[in-house]
Amino acid sequence: MRTIINRDFTRLWYGQAVSKVGDYVFNTTLVLWIATKLGYHKSWAAGAVSGVLISGLIATFAIAPAAGVFADRWNRKRTMLRMDAIRTVLVGGLAAIAFIPADKLPVGVWLALIYVIVFAVNAAGTFFGPSRMAVVPDVVNGPAQIAKASGITQSTDALAGMIGPPLAAPLLFAAGVQWAIVINALSYAISFMMIRTVPIPDNAPTAAERSGSGFWAEFAAGLAFFGRTRVLVVVIVSACIANFGGQAMNTLDVFFTTQNLHAAPKLYGLLGMAAGAGAIVGGLLSTRAVARIGTVKAVWTTVGTSGLLVLLYARQTSIWAAIPVIFLGLLPVAMVNAAIEPLVIQVTPRAMLGRVASVITPVISMTQLGSTVLIGWLFSTVMVRFRANVGGLHMGPIDTMFTITGLLFLAAAVYAYLMLPRDGITAPVETAREPELAET
Repeated sequence: MRTIINRDFTRLWYGQAVSKVGDYVFNTTLVLWIATKLGYHKSWAAGAVSGVLISGLIATFAIAPAAGVFADRWNRKRTMLRMDAIRTVLVGGLAAIAFIPADKLPVGVWLALIYVIVFAVNAAGTFFGPSRMAVVPDVVNGPAQIAKASGITQSTDALAGMIGPPLAAPLLFAAGVQWAIVINALSYAISFMMIRTVPIPDNAPTAAERSGSGFWAEFAAGLAFFGRTRVLVVVIVSACIANFGGQAMNTLDVFFTTQNLHAAPKLYGLLGMAAGAGAIVGGLLSTRAVARIGTVKAVWTTVGTSGLLVLLYARQTSIWAAIPVIFLGLLPVAMVNAAIEPLVIQVTPRAMLGRVASVITPVISMTQLGSTVLIGWLFSTVMVRFRANVGGLHMGPIDTMFTITGLLFLAAAVYAYLMLPRDGITAPVETAREPELAET
C-alpha cells in the first residue's frame, strides 16, 4: 500500500475511501431498486425515493448535535470502530433480507426496512464523522499536513462520487440488489480493519475530569463556544450562503443542460464528470494553494472566485463551452472545502472538536434541504414564465437563478473577508493531559 503523508493516515484514508465508494453504491442502489423494482410504474415511486434522502437527513438533524457530545466524551478510536461494526451489521442484515423474493413481502414492509436502515446507518455516521475529523491531528503532524490531509479527503470524496453511482446500476441489474448492498457492508468491514491498526491517543476524559458535568452541560458548553468564536460563526454563515446557492445549481442543472445549453439529456452526465474532475483536481491542488495564501485568505478568495465562475457559467449557451467553465468552477470549491476543516481544527480545543463538527454538519444539511425545496417551488411557480433584459442580456428563469447563486457566493466571500481576522489565527489553549494510546 503506497504511503500518503504517513503510514497511519494512509490506513485511515484507505478505509474511508473504500467506505465512501460503498456509500455511493448503496445509496444509488436503493434509489434504483425503489424506482425500477419496488415502485415501478407506481404513482408514489418518486415520493418513496425521496424518503431515502429524508430518512438520512432526519438522522443528521436529530442525532448529530448529541453525537458531538459523545464523540468528545468517548474514546474516538473505539467510537469509530463501533460505528463501523454497527453499520456492517445493519447493511449486512438488509442484504440478507434482500435475498427473500421481493413479492414475498408487502412493498410497505420493504420501504419501512429501507428507511429504518438508512436512518440507523446515517445516525451511526453522525458519531463516526466528528470522531474521524478529531483524530486527524493525531495521525498527521502540524497544520500543513492537516491541510494536505483535508485536500486528499476532498479529492477522495469527489472520486468516490464518480466511481460509486456508475457501479450501482450494473451490480443491481446483473448481480441483484443483494450483492450491491453487500458491497457497502464489506466496505464498512474494511474500514473497521484499517482503523483498528492505527494507534490513536485516548481522548476520553477521566472520571475526575467528568465530575460535575453532564450531557446537557457539555452540550451547552459546545454551543456557547461555537457562538462566541468568531471564526466558527463566519465559517458556518459563509458556508450556508454558498451551499444555499450551490444547491440551486444541483437542483436545476439538468434543466439548464436541456433548455439553456440546448443539449440532449444524455449529455448531462458530461457536466457531472467535469464537475467531479474539477473537485478532484481542486482537492489535490488545495494543499499548495492553502499553504501559499493561508487558511483564512483561502476561504474568501476561493469562494469569491467560485462566484465569478458561476456568473460566467450562467451565461453559457453551449454545453461544450460550459464543460470547461464548470470544471474550473469546482476547483476553488474543493479548495475552500479543504481549507475549512484545518481552520476549524486550528481554532477549536481538541476536547470540543466533536461538538463543533456536529453543529456544522446538520446546519449545512438543513440549508441544502431548504434550498432544494425553495428552488423547486420557485422554478415551478413564480419563475416559470420569468423573462427579462438586463444591460442588453436576455435573462430566463434558470440563468437568473444561477446568476443569483453566483452573487450569493460573492456575498459569502465579502462577508468572510470583512469578518475573518487579518492578523492570523491563534490556536486555543488546551488543557494539558498526557495522552495514552487507545486500545481496541
